[in-house]
Amino acid sequence: MTASGTSGYSNEYAQYLDFRALGAFVTKSITVHPRAGNPPPRIVETRAGMLNAIGLANIGLERFVTEKVPELAKLGCPVIVNVAGHSVEEYVALCERLGDLAPVAGIELNVSCPNVADGLTFGTDANRLADLVRAVRPVVRRGVLIVKLSPNVTDITLTAAAAADAGADALSLVNTFQGMAIDAETWRPVLANRTGGLSGPAIKPMALHMVHQVYSKVARDRRLPLIAMGGIQTWSDAVEFLLAGASALAIGTSLFIDPGTPQRIIEGLQAYLGRRNLKSVRQLIGQLKS
Repeated sequence: MTASGTSGYSNEYAQYLDFRALGAFVTKSITVHPRAGNPPPRIVETRAGMLNAIGLANIGLERFVTEKVPELAKLGCPVIVNVAGHSVEEYVALCERLGDLAPVAGIELNVSCPNVADGLTFGTDANRLADLVRAVRPVVRRGVLIVKLSPNVTDITLTAAAAADAGADALSLVNTFQGMAIDAETWRPVLANRTGGLSGPAIKPMALHMVHQVYSKVARDRRLPLIAMGGIQTWSDAVEFLLAGASALAIGTSLFIDPGTPQRIIEGLQAYLGRRNLKSVRQLIGQLKS
């Protein structure tokens, strides 16, 4: 699937991607009120990755429902809407409004954005995260409730367990790592926001480790699906995350380099399964050998 924040509202990638081949399309973050986001520059390429400080720029809930949801209904694949808020009440309002819409197959709670002032408020505090999930759980009646975990914590298994025990149907991990770039000539931060979220191949080993931690200590015994992301570029990257315990895979930064990355990964996985005489990727999930 696509990772939130990397493919807009879908029309931006319509000419590059066959959405019908995807497991799901995940929208950018939607907030109750429109957001202009952070001032530019807000994206910078780094060695083996990218820093972004977009700041949750979006058209707001009502315009999203009236203008974008009808188009998303035509994609031919499940649609997951990523939502973000400043308070429990805002998350509840978003989930209540979106949860009963027929095109919406799931809602992903963005509690882990490092690019806004209070973006990590819920994602780094297990108790607050549990309270949030318990509050939105009753209003997400149709679709899957996913919590997107922050890697900017001491122990990601604590927030994972809190979200799972509070009622999450699935977890997605990891969001970006907080980072910074400095211009050696001007002596100033490259990003207007000073810091941003690091994504891409640079974070893959850390993301892989965290996925396996959460799978081993939280998800496996609860039979909780994990959606993995963090530097996935190739079919072999995908296999690694599946072996580590992921049930699904989300592609983000690679889409900026090659919008056809998801299709290439799907084809590579199919060929890999054929070579290994395997019938399904399900046979890979959590099969990492000690």
